This record gives sequence, structure tokens and C-alpha cells, in this order.
Amino acid sequence: MAKDTKKEEITSNHLSMDKKDFAILRLLQQNARITVKEIAGKIQLSTTPVHERIRRMEESGVIKQYAALVDHTKVKKGLMVICYVSLQQHSKTAGNKFIKSIMDMNEVMECLSISGEFDFMLKVLTEDMNSYYDFHVNKLSQTENVGHVQSVFVMGIVKQTHQLIY
Repeated sequence: MAKDTKKEEITSNHLSMDKKDFAILRLLQQNARITVKEIAGKIQLSTTPVHERIRRMEESGVIKQYAALVDHTKVKKGLMVICYVSLQQHSKTAGNKFIKSIMDMNEVMECLSISGEFDFMLKVLTEDMNSYYDFHVNKLSQTENVGHVQSVFVMGIVKQTHQLIY
């Protein structure tokens, strides 16, 4: 039996994780408000080892945070736009300045550094087309070193998940 456990272990940034750890992660991804007692019952461990495993995964960064997922359409953020951005200059300093600027823009939900024709892909949420226009003209386009911006308007979400462990 001990050999089977060894085969199922996966090391993630120096943290050895086994099937029980992944079971805990699966349950937390489905419901971050689940209690340690409920998790313990579902994976057949006592509460103390479950609590210790969760704490270990939090401290190592496997569990980054707990969050409430909000329906953007119900909080006056009905327009989702994917913005592809290319920079004029491609130095490390210029890139870092752009990233710092983006971090201060509340409309930007995600910023990904990408390869290809563009340098960054932004996921932007605003109330409506007028508020997006204001963001585009007065914030994003005014950011130092922005060369070209291409906006793609999201018509609908087909799949959206935050679940990494199945």
C-alpha cells in the first residue's frame, strides 16, 4: 500500500502532494466555504490532518487565496472586452512601466504577457460601451509606450471555470 501512495505523489515546487491533497483541493475549488469537518468526512481523514494539509498548501502557495466569484452582469459590469496591446518599445524597463500602469486600472481583470503580434492580452470589464470608450481613450491609450490596441468584444461566455484539479 505504501508503494501505491508513493506513485501517486506529485511534487509541486518542493511540496509533495498525494491523492488526499488533491481531493482536498477538488473540494475547496467546488466550494471554498466547505468546513474542515466536511472535508474530513468526505476524504476519510480526521480534521487535524486535513487542517494541517490545507495550512501547508496555503503556506507553500498552492492555495493562493479564497474568493467569491461574482457574476459581472449583476454588478453593472456587463461589457467584457479582450484587448490586445502591443508596446512601442520592448525593453524590460518599458514593459515593467506598462505592467505597473495596468495594475492600477480597476477595469482590467486579467493581464497576460503573450507571444505573437501583440505583447499583452487584457480582459477588461466595464459597465457599457460608453465606459469602455472612456477607459480606452483616457486610460489605456494614454499609457506610456502603448503602440497599438485591438479590442475584441465578447458576445457570450461559453465556458468559464477556475477549477484546475478534477
